[in-house]
Amino acid sequence: MKKHILLFALLFGAAISFAQENTIIKGTVMNDANDNLLENVNIVNLNQVIGATTNEKGEFAIRAAVNDTLYFSYLGFKSLRVRVTNDWLRFGDIKVKMTELGIALEEVVVKPVQLTGYVEIDAKLIPIYDNYRYRISGLNTGYEGGSNQPGAVSKVLSSIFNPADFLYNVFGKRPKQMRKLRQMKEDDEIRNLLQSKFDRETLMAVLQLERVDIDEILNKCSYSKDFIRTANDLQILDAISGCYEEYKILNREK
Repeated sequence: MKKHILLFALLFGAAISFAQENTIIKGTVMNDANDNLLENVNIVNLNQVIGATTNEKGEFAIRAAVNDTLYFSYLGFKSLRVRVTNDWLRFGDIKVKMTELGIALEEVVVKPVQLTGYVEIDAKLIPIYDNYRYRISGLNTGYEGGSNQPGAVSKVLSSIFNPADFLYNVFGKRPKQMRKLRQMKEDDEIRNLLQSKFDRETLMAVLQLERVDIDEILNKCSYSKDFIRTANDLQILDAISGCYEEYKILNREK
């Protein structure tokens, strides 16, 4: 009898766990300033790598479990991360409010340099900038010089003698994050989202990378600067995925 009770308890616990993993949660996205409903807001479950979009009433539904993180992005609004809680699952529909981005351009004052015509005096008046940039032939990247970049020389030498180190640090030490590449490519909502975006924000959120890391990955994988600058996020996803697959093949051959 005790065995049957224990078996029932295990099955019941497994059923609850399975149900939690496949719960459809719902919510409404609004403008925090005026409570207007926001249509076509993109939502990505960063843990399960699935996407959704709000309808004309600002409503969305997405599969999630407790402690999953949902990433909300919308043009002109600050991106938002929301953690799924037990209360959300218990009480159902919640309201998510997004804040508009305020764009303020700082005033730039350009001070002209007035020369006297005397070389010795003018040489002291002309400002000296130490944020120069230099490169070494054969490397597809440049390096910033000056006091703000004391490690510039070591970066150059690192690129010459350890060209695979950067990719190892990104790919080799993040196997779980890199496995999400395939999941992103298989989700239609996420693919449609990435095809219309150029800001790399969603890629950065899912893969836990900075934009400079994404650019450097593509640079190390021999993608041109024009491609890195102009490609949409879906093209960038496919490029990183292809680079990662090549990296795995090379590692298997070692």
